Amino acid sequence: MKILTCPAQLQRLEGILRKSLPFALPVFGAVLNINRGNPGQYEVLVDKWPEFGAVLARPSGEVPVNDGYWNMQAAFYRDLGAYRALVETPGCLPWNAAFTLIGLQDGVTTVSQDLAGRKGVELDIVEYYCYWHPDPSTMPEPRPAPGVRLGSLSPSHADLLNDTWPYGGNARSRRYLAELLVRFPQVCLQDSSGQPVAWVLTDHFGTGTHSYTLPEHRRHGHMQVALTVAAQRAHARGFPTFGHTALGNRPMQQLQELLGNRRLPGVCRYILHNPGLDKDGP
Repeated sequence: MKILTCPAQLQRLEGILRKSLPFALPVFGAVLNINRGNPGQYEVLVDKWPEFGAVLARPSGEVPVNDGYWNMQAAFYRDLGAYRALVETPGCLPWNAAFTLIGLQDGVTTVSQDLAGRKGVELDIVEYYCYWHPDPSTMPEPRPAPGVRLGSLSPSHADLLNDTWPYGGNARSRRYLAELLVRFPQVCLQDSSGQPVAWVLTDHFGTGTHSYTLPEHRRHGHMQVALTVAAQRAHARGFPTFGHTALGNRPMQQLQELLGNRRLPGVCRYILHNPGLDKDGP
């Protein structure tokens, strides 16, 4: 196991992962962030260098044992055996804590299930479709509805985000969303009084996340505008445009297809390890 800290090695890894898209998307996005100031304070591990077979992106430093939001990791492998060996290495994964592992490859789930079974660790697995746009420069120019303009969210909106996020509603999720607001790009549409109407956040992996339109403002095309602006801005920064959509959210799936996003084969899995530890402290 090797933690890459050399800028030249990280740049080389970025180039290699770019050639492995789209299945390397989450890890690739994390490496892009690391190479551009590392706003999320992440690090990447490989089984060996330079001929690596697996790579893992994870938070650097100490993380709370009870926070599966902040302790979020992503994996990509070119060799499943190398990936298994990497995550079996002591110190690679925090098996005594709540952590979420993201993977677009089936082997990521298989290895977690095998190791968790041996260690007596519970898993909570949620599946999503992953949508990716290969060239956002071809997307039509977004046109906000009359009375709506582009703006931005601020930390004062953390409660609104937490209340409207299906996975939120607790202190840990509020802290996580507030950190996303100040560390990563986001898009917000505002009404004439400056109040949020719709928004799209970005996470540590460059994923579009918590895309939401307030119920009273739906069916006016706001999300189409927000997603297009987010995609074009990500493309301008050199980042890929991708996001995960719930399997049962057909309206969002249709919108993704309308925008020219491609659904990847299979599913993306968010694997929460030790869900019993993932809770607010006293």
